[in-house]
Amino acid sequence: MGEVVVLEIVRDHIHRLADHGKRIDGRGFDEVRPISIEKGLIGTAEGSARVKLGKTDVLVGVKVDIGEPFSDRPKDGVLLTGAELKPMASPEFEPGPPRPNAIELARVVDRGIRESKMFALEKLCIDPGKKVWMVFVDVQVIDFDGNLFDASSMAALAALTTTTVNASKFDQGEDFPLPIDHYPASCTIVKIGDVLMVDPSLQEEQVANARLTVSMDEASNIRAMQKGFKGAFTYDELMECMKKVQVITKDIRKKVLG
Repeated sequence: MGEVVVLEIVRDHIHRLADHGKRIDGRGFDEVRPISIEKGLIGTAEGSARVKLGKTDVLVGVKVDIGEPFSDRPKDGVLLTGAELKPMASPEFEPGPPRPNAIELARVVDRGIRESKMFALEKLCIDPGKKVWMVFVDVQVIDFDGNLFDASSMAALAALTTTTVNASKFDQGEDFPLPIDHYPASCTIVKIGDVLMVDPSLQEEQVANARLTVSMDEASNIRAMQKGFKGAFTYDELMECMKKVQVITKDIRKKVLG
């Protein structure tokens, strides 16, 4: 009961601030929290990166192995993305098999990579129908303070762009970098009352009416979208969201690749 009362107090406070053009942490509505990016942290992985988005902290490791292709895509490599939400990262997370929030996170990150055709899976074929390179993207949440979608997508982008396929380890010729063709970045926007806010903190996510995550490539093409929460966006609000996403993903991409 006490938690419900506290949440209602926070909700009223955030809504009052929004009505006066303010946010609970002092940011502007279009302002992203500070971003910190570290690459190559996991020596046993083919690629890795850690991203801190405000207090949200995510580590992504990439492993590349040899396996069989899917029967319906015999000439394509395989991309598999998983996410783990450890209880140490937040009291909201529970131990055990992946919960719906972990599955959704993995799917949103995977979709941004896959639908942007970040790397051509056909370039990862070794022997059609028998042997291909398999790319495993593993998302580990270290600390959670909102907007896991963008933090995880950033970390995945940073990790994949620094991934080396260790072909020599499997007697498959010389090592080579993962063949990157596109650079997707995501931006998440929440609607609180009638106000749109980018990069929501945990408290803002908890009281938001609606949430929208959009993945764009370097040419500002929309590659993937994920709608969350029960509220809705009007057509004009969606158009405003797309303008914000275009600006913010360009800035995020520069930070990750720079």
